[in-house]
Amino acid sequence: MVDSSMGYDVIVAGLGGMGSSAAYHLARRGRRVLGLERFGAAHDLGSSHGGSRITRQAYFEHPDYVPMILRSYELWEQLQRDSGRDLLTITGGLFMGPAGSLTVDGTRRTAERWNLPHEMLDAQAIRRRFPQFRPADDDVALFERLVGVLRPEAAVEANLALAGRHGAELHFHEPVEAWTEAGGRVTVRTANGTYEADQLVICPGAWAPQLLPDLGVPLVVERQVQFWFQPTSHTPEMPIFIWEDPSGTQVYGFPPIDGEIKVAFFRGGDQTTPDTIDRGIRDEEVERIAGYLSTRVPHIPGTFLRAKTCMYTNTPDTHFVIARHPGHERVTVACGFSGHGFKFVPVVGEILADLALGGATDHPIALFDPRRALATGP
Repeated sequence: MVDSSMGYDVIVAGLGGMGSSAAYHLARRGRRVLGLERFGAAHDLGSSHGGSRITRQAYFEHPDYVPMILRSYELWEQLQRDSGRDLLTITGGLFMGPAGSLTVDGTRRTAERWNLPHEMLDAQAIRRRFPQFRPADDDVALFERLVGVLRPEAAVEANLALAGRHGAELHFHEPVEAWTEAGGRVTVRTANGTYEADQLVICPGAWAPQLLPDLGVPLVVERQVQFWFQPTSHTPEMPIFIWEDPSGTQVYGFPPIDGEIKVAFFRGGDQTTPDTIDRGIRDEEVERIAGYLSTRVPHIPGTFLRAKTCMYTNTPDTHFVIARHPGHERVTVACGFSGHGFKFVPVVGEILADLALGGATDHPIALFDPRRALATGP
């Protein structure tokens, strides 16, 4: 075990998806690591819960994500081997919408640029191959075989267990209240005490506006709702789907897991804060998504089972922030994942370890510089 009386090499603030991965990667490199988390391990009060997350390679948000996502696939496999846990299941994925939509054309452009295997389908081919779906006559789709389902809680638990195995000291129910950098050290204060280290890695999730007020990036926290339904019929070979309508609204869903199908709208939630979020579920929210899906995937809104809130922390251009803090040379930050970050958890942990220990990384992260020009829209 690490001798904490000698202080720490790195403190990691926040042990959700990104922070748990950073703690693991730092600890496995032999560093003395302290991890601080405001809630318990793999909790459901932030952005790393809900039983499932999508991973995909042909990335419609921007083609520059692809090298990182390919590395992430490798690291997910490694994390499964190292932890002995089942974290990723490949199901295939269908990206649907009108020709010219971001979901379809953005995915296709990325697939073509990086030579990623894919198939293009017209509406007739969608109906024939995937009869669960009712596309409009002018809808088209891209099918990508290597799309899969990630298990977020299990992934966080795996990272935390491995971090602990490598000597990391992990404190739960101990939120960071403040941090400072001075004299070649960083100091972190919590209700339980004060800690010092050579480096600080901040993975605050929706608490980023409070912990990183001088980052220079306007971050907006958005309330989102995940819904689970029991379908009306068996759904053989149902892929993950992301479906965009002519208005630009996107809805996504998963294959059945234990007889339940999870669906949600992507973006468009109410602005909130992690301390004031409405965690109740309104009847009209259930009615909206059930009605929306009833003409598109009619077997899904059979019986409503439950719903759960989560949070997106959005940057103006919806791209991440992963960098050394512009104003603090001993502080590394990872935030603003804008609702599409979890698939990158293992590679972000690797990048954060690189930045904290060496100040640079071989991964291409210029897109995530907090000093970039922040235009709106991906």
